[in-house]
Amino acid sequence: MATAAHDDKLKSHTFRRFKDGDHEWDSMHDKIFVGDTSHKCPTYIHKTPPCQGSCPSGEDIRGWLQIVRGIEKPPVGMSMQEYAFRRSTTANPFPSMMGRVCPAPCQTGCNRNDVDDFVGINSVEQYIGDTAIAQGFKFPEAPALSGKKVAIIGGGPAGMAAAYQLRRMGHASTVFEQHPELGGMMRYGIPGYRVPRDKLGAEIQRILDLGDIDVRCNTKVGSDVTVEQLEADYDAILWTVGCWNGRGLFVDNWDSTPNCISAVDFLEAFNKGTMKYTAPRIVCVGGGDTSIDVVSVSRRIGTLANYAEKPEDAATGKLVHGDVGEKVPATVTLTTLFPLNQMTAAPHEVQDALHEGVTILTQVMPKELVLDANGRATGLKVVECVVKGNVPQAKEGGTEFIIEADLIVSAIGQFGKLDGFETLNNGRNQINADAQYQVPGKPKHFAAGDVVRPHLLTTAIGQASIAADTINQFLRAEEIKKRPKVDKHHFDLLNKLQEAGLEPTSFDATKSDDLRGTADAKYAVHNYDDRAKSVIVRSKDLFLGHFPPVARHIRTEDVPSSEEVLGHFAERMNSLAEGDAVAEAKRCMSCGMCFECDNCVIFCPQDAVYRVPKKQATLGRYVATDYSRCIGCHICADVCPTGYIEMGLGE
Repeated sequence: MATAAHDDKLKSHTFRRFKDGDHEWDSMHDKIFVGDTSHKCPTYIHKTPPCQGSCPSGEDIRGWLQIVRGIEKPPVGMSMQEYAFRRSTTANPFPSMMGRVCPAPCQTGCNRNDVDDFVGINSVEQYIGDTAIAQGFKFPEAPALSGKKVAIIGGGPAGMAAAYQLRRMGHASTVFEQHPELGGMMRYGIPGYRVPRDKLGAEIQRILDLGDIDVRCNTKVGSDVTVEQLEADYDAILWTVGCWNGRGLFVDNWDSTPNCISAVDFLEAFNKGTMKYTAPRIVCVGGGDTSIDVVSVSRRIGTLANYAEKPEDAATGKLVHGDVGEKVPATVTLTTLFPLNQMTAAPHEVQDALHEGVTILTQVMPKELVLDANGRATGLKVVECVVKGNVPQAKEGGTEFIIEADLIVSAIGQFGKLDGFETLNNGRNQINADAQYQVPGKPKHFAAGDVVRPHLLTTAIGQASIAADTINQFLRAEEIKKRPKVDKHHFDLLNKLQEAGLEPTSFDATKSDDLRGTADAKYAVHNYDDRAKSVIVRSKDLFLGHFPPVARHIRTEDVPSSEEVLGHFAERMNSLAEGDAVAEAKRCMSCGMCFECDNCVIFCPQDAVYRVPKKQATLGRYVATDYSRCIGCHICADVCPTGYIEMGLGE
């Protein structure tokens, strides 16, 4: 018979470790570290490494590093290089380009920074991409068509990445591009010595080779094609139009001063080939990678000794430069609000610009334009400044001075050109999109890339991948799913087991043995927990003492000096040789994933941890535990370098 005390006890029971009102874990210190045994046993937990967690395009970085270093073996008949290429392009179809121009937030987040120096992720990615082009690797054959077709407005990195992902899902698309060629900012915003046009063309063509991706260049949506036509002819519309308007400086008379232009216009004119030299004195205001491109291009193209034209005419298309005579170096100055080490441009890009003869003035802000009687700028007055809460303020008592200039270029941000589809304009010359990149209130419309939020090329590619997922669900009339907390492309153990012919058997609810759920059951991967979609492993979770300092294998750069820079358009970033790429990949600490070091096997005092038989083993299924032997001593977790083992079983 139940008693009142018994009923009260039942009421206090909970299926959670915490009761209502509790805020802290009970201390397990004595059970784990003082006692010689514990009620806990090891579990094998896959987590996301910080490189992947900080990658805007969501690449499985650790995955393709594991392949290059030889930990994860390719299927029979496939080379390491092709397998790494296929893994890297699951998220991003432009490894050769991103290996060159991505500012690599993955390297900033790399846990190896707490040992010596980050893994050169960019350089290994460039090796993968360049090798794929040299060896003619293709994407796997695309699936049969769904019968649905998507209009993609803009053929830049976001648009082409979306076309790629959609075709892999079975959907055809048409890409509408206003320029003569595909590539967007990769072609018309970044100079060729950073983005070699032959390799860019090869990566774009590889996407088109999937088939059923139509391209209509020199076509402006809003004038050549109306939004109404798109809505009538296509099942979904993805806006990836980028931001082709540059923001002007916040000084009086900027818009009315003819020789004050945006970095977008300057670089587009250069990359189209219409501007082959510039003014004698250039001042660029910025501090990001775009501003570095402006000043580095200016040093390379130089000016004319007898320069007499209006420098803005080439940037606006009024003047097209043909063959030119002898050129001389231009005087080029970059101003930024921040100290040198806080500029948003990649540090190596900043150092390269200095090496090329660019003058960089730090911690100064524009105050006013210096104008002549004709309303043309002859200089820019600046003042020393400090930045508080991302807002620049003139330094109290700060020095003011004038930088003489024939052309002033603003590189402080961009916004969209939405002529002809103004109904999508959110009032800031951008397009609103929700977390799944669907335009609110317009179920057939989606948006990704800079037109949603100006950021990195790799960010646009990541947004396009998510948008493609959303469009796929929309076209198949499925519920649009909430995105995971760590929204990246992850290693999938079940896919790996399937690839190796080791996939679990199907579960049969009619079999009593299946229902019993023993440790020997073949329908599950035992004591493995995939938390990659919710947990990022940090350096404090690792056994850093396992990793000795190893010097980086740094790729070489062809950076001209100030005396050599004029007319120097050779590719800047050289690819690693295979041996160096493999060696650099081996510096990866495999955070959150077993890399078969055998520490847990060697140090287990009970021989409870053992290697999975070779014929049953894959990456992520290399070791297991005999729980009849385990005493919960937690040594295996202590000596696991990657944070893959946790004493969690039994909680």
